[in-house]
Amino acid sequence: METVIGNPFIKALIILFLVSATTAAGDAPFIISHKKASLTRLNSCAERVSVSIDIYNQGFSTVYDVSLVDDSWPKDLFDIISGNTSKSWERLDAGGILSHSFELDAKRQGMFHGAPAVITYRVPTKVSLQEAYSTPILPLDILAERPTENKLDWLQRLLAKYGSQISVVSIVLLFIYLVATPSKASAAKASKKKR
Repeated sequence: METVIGNPFIKALIILFLVSATTAAGDAPFIISHKKASLTRLNSCAERVSVSIDIYNQGFSTVYDVSLVDDSWPKDLFDIISGNTSKSWERLDAGGILSHSFELDAKRQGMFHGAPAVITYRVPTKVSLQEAYSTPILPLDILAERPTENKLDWLQRLLAKYGSQISVVSIVLLFIYLVATPSKASAAKASKKKR
């Protein structure tokens, strides 16, 4: 027993465990936010941007006065169709999730690079407001000219998805056909015997 505890590797593991347990028992919130945007083509000259922002509290305590502001959508490029680009909540419990979404209508064609949304919140143990940022969105190619879909795209997708199953079934059917169908040589021999 003395040699196991005296081992420096075991001592390091025990210390690491105790430090991580102490850190995990901390009472701090940990805010993570994910922002996503998707494009929906209405017609050749109109496109709608749907934005969704999820806020997660992965910490061990509740946060209060949660406020979300997403000012990365310029008014000369986008019109707000539904919802708001800002929202406030009274609290976000530990392990809780808050979601907010809004829709915009694009006015002009081109690439758009959106900035992260800003989340501010209050922690009871600190005087000042805390700040977190969402993930940035991928660049959006708004009102881009997309090539028309090929007529055989559905077949290519079907073969890509089920190609291996189709080939196995085809081989099995070919084998059954070859076994069940008599060959021409055996059919000729059978007809000669009948004469």
